[in-house]
Amino acid sequence: MTTNPVSVPTPSTVEHNRLAESPGVSGPWRQWGPYLAGRQWGTVREDYSEDGNAWASFPFDQAHKRAYRWGEDGIGGICDRFGFLNFSFALWNRKDPILKERLFGLANEEGNHGEDVKEYFWAVDGTPTHSWMQWLYRYPHAEYPYAHLREENARRGRDDREYELADTGILDENRFFDVQVTYAKASPDDICITISITNHGPEAASVDLLPHLWLRNTWSWGRDERGGTLAQLSPPDLMAGGLEAIAVDHGFLGRYYLSAEGTPAVLFCDNETNAEALWGQENISSYPKDGIGRRVVDGELDAVNPEQTGTKAAFWYRFDDIAPGATESVRLRLSPNRPNEQTFGAGFDAVNVDRQVEADEFYGAVIGADLTDVDRHVARRAYAGLLWTKQLYRYDVEEWIEGDKVGAPAPDSRQDPGGRNAHWRHLALADVISMPDEWEYPWFAAWDLAFHAIPLAHVDADFAKEQLVLMCREWAMHPNGQLPAYEWEFGDVNPPVHAWAAWHVYRIDGYRDREFLVRVFTKLLLNFAWWVNRKDSEGSNIFEGGFLGMDNIGLFNRSAPLPPGFRLEQSDATSWMAFYCQQMFKIALELARHDSAWDDVATKFFSHFLSIAKAVNSFGSQHISLWHEEDGFFYDVLVQPQGDAVPMRVRSMVGLLPILGATEIPPWVEEECPDLTARLRWVQRRRPEMVSPLLARREGGEVRMLLTLVQPERLKRILSRMFDSEEFLSQFGIRSLSASYREPVTFDVDGRSLSIEYEPGESRTGMFGGNSNWRGPVWFPVNVLLADKLRAYGRYYGDSFTIEIPTGSGNHRTLTDAADLIDNGLAGLFRPVDGKRPADGDRIESSADPLWSEHPSFNEYFDGDTGEGLGATHQTGWTALVAHLLRPRLPL
Repeated sequence: MTTNPVSVPTPSTVEHNRLAESPGVSGPWRQWGPYLAGRQWGTVREDYSEDGNAWASFPFDQAHKRAYRWGEDGIGGICDRFGFLNFSFALWNRKDPILKERLFGLANEEGNHGEDVKEYFWAVDGTPTHSWMQWLYRYPHAEYPYAHLREENARRGRDDREYELADTGILDENRFFDVQVTYAKASPDDICITISITNHGPEAASVDLLPHLWLRNTWSWGRDERGGTLAQLSPPDLMAGGLEAIAVDHGFLGRYYLSAEGTPAVLFCDNETNAEALWGQENISSYPKDGIGRRVVDGELDAVNPEQTGTKAAFWYRFDDIAPGATESVRLRLSPNRPNEQTFGAGFDAVNVDRQVEADEFYGAVIGADLTDVDRHVARRAYAGLLWTKQLYRYDVEEWIEGDKVGAPAPDSRQDPGGRNAHWRHLALADVISMPDEWEYPWFAAWDLAFHAIPLAHVDADFAKEQLVLMCREWAMHPNGQLPAYEWEFGDVNPPVHAWAAWHVYRIDGYRDREFLVRVFTKLLLNFAWWVNRKDSEGSNIFEGGFLGMDNIGLFNRSAPLPPGFRLEQSDATSWMAFYCQQMFKIALELARHDSAWDDVATKFFSHFLSIAKAVNSFGSQHISLWHEEDGFFYDVLVQPQGDAVPMRVRSMVGLLPILGATEIPPWVEEECPDLTARLRWVQRRRPEMVSPLLARREGGEVRMLLTLVQPERLKRILSRMFDSEEFLSQFGIRSLSASYREPVTFDVDGRSLSIEYEPGESRTGMFGGNSNWRGPVWFPVNVLLADKLRAYGRYYGDSFTIEIPTGSGNHRTLTDAADLIDNGLAGLFRPVDGKRPADGDRIESSADPLWSEHPSFNEYFDGDTGEGLGATHQTGWTALVAHLLRPRLPL
């Protein structure tokens, strides 16, 4: 932190100017975007079952026949920010048993490593106002092997790899279509749409394309009477030739038109459940939701409405024998303007050209000019994925618990005080939120979202700030101050990274929006108090937090209740709170520079950090320190009913996180923060043992100060393990569990024998569904935090503090070098080695064929030995942090 940070000027590109025109969530250029979910079925919101099994309650096989309650989904689609009107496309290769209307994947219990999408698709490009968007889907020529994928993955165990679509052989010889959709806005609500289908196979192949338009069903639940209708536009209302059109009339949106070039058939049905097909009950509509699919696939002429009206419609294009390498394109336009002769005139193509040029100009300003072409491509794809996973999230827990007047009844179990989210009745969201992944995680997660905000701030600082504030608003944050974790259990505990993210967004935005800092800081005061009051049961400044987002990192499930009388005092929970304290301290200092009223708030967090540091560095609550002197590492401690305390001697990320407790104190504090200065001097005089976490040294004519949880001697010992290639250091970042446990190690815990083993790849346990693993793989978010804090240490110590990297090599490096090594390792996941990206592993994505190599995937986490991407395939939430790492360093 320099004395006077330099404000970073905003580039003056056309897209930056659009952002300035639409600063808030209701800005005109933000009204339409890729807000349509990639998956709505299998979510908690749609679960109205007695047993709370969301995957079984609303499975994929019902999605094409059953109306959703809370949202919609589709392939590469868009909607308005309230989700009333939705556009997407469907496909039929004339072999599949159903229309390809949505992405298919395995439910949590079906995959040998948990839920898993079984499709190939990529966010190709996008701008933050969504003035320009491209998305690509890969569709097989042959019948999609739904049953085979389920059967083979069910046959495989947790020691086996996941069985993917490419493993079936269905895509051999490039026997697939690439379907790319491009959206270019002529104005905020006038959207030019192009869908192109290219046959990459060796033979001619046929396919049907069905661009869909439909209204979200708001009328079937007895709570919202605002409805609407879709109807075919015909002469004399339609005077233009060479196109077909659908007119939309909606009680909130007003009138829109979807025009389609050419003479496709126009099909209509209603967005209503086919209750007769599902449950043998009478249908509300004679033409339910699956009517268009039954008309196209099964040839049922009476499945669609002959009156050419409804609440769901599609244009039916049939392409016979597309030659190898040939492309067929369709142009559509969604607009409030009635179609005319100019709808698909020269202006349509000009909009596409202009928006693409403007997107290139925008990213030319955002992405560092000195990057290689490879890095620029990765960064732009990361931003595209991040922007495409902005999705509309609607969920009113009170309504969900109480049930609707008509439609799906809520089970009696919802009223149970121990039922899912029973204590979160206040939560009522209907917002566009940054999701971790559009299919596997189509719901927000509090700590994921904080990391998303960092790369988002580079392209859309206003949206990044709104996301952080949203989690703290009254309709999201619990009245007691807890932030909602995720929809499967809002009451779970995610690490407190919000303040860190807020500070970095403020930095990236040029240190200019103090109003944002005040808004988020005042709400985080409530959240901080919740942590202190709820997660420090003994008042000892040693904290418990549960799983803290790290799923299966421990010997046992840390979210599950312990036996009566037991308590787990957590190294990571305590480290997170020290880290949280320091971030709040840093924000309060910044605010105090402009308003002295914040000075004593900074003092409060300074004092609180000193108390936590004393507890960590001395004896804890039972005279047993979290620090283990013999091992030179921090551990969780299990406190037993009789008061005995046993360290859980597993070297994992849990013991590295104390490094996060490091913050520089700027030199201007003494002059500009008199209350803090006075408190510091009082403590130095009266409680000298308390100030050991405050390090100071003179450099030139200036005193440098560092507030740290870890003293230099301990820091060296921790880093000697962290940068040991036999333990935590991998070629691609810091592992989450020491690789020294390649053979299982067993511990006796209260008479029980518990084992843990280094697992560099997918989880071999079923804990948390088995689709997440913190027992060895490299995870982006914690690596970014560790590197960030090593830089703070490096700025303080300079060249005077070095460590061996790797440990035992004799190669001594500064802590800034160590941070660079981590960041470069993460970026290296996406840089080709011998022609392929390490993150692609041996999957089909590693093929030398440009049809595959052009498309990096952004995985949830990465193999601790090879760097292969694992978990969710499109987690351009926190993995989009790679774009942040590839940027030039900002002033501090």
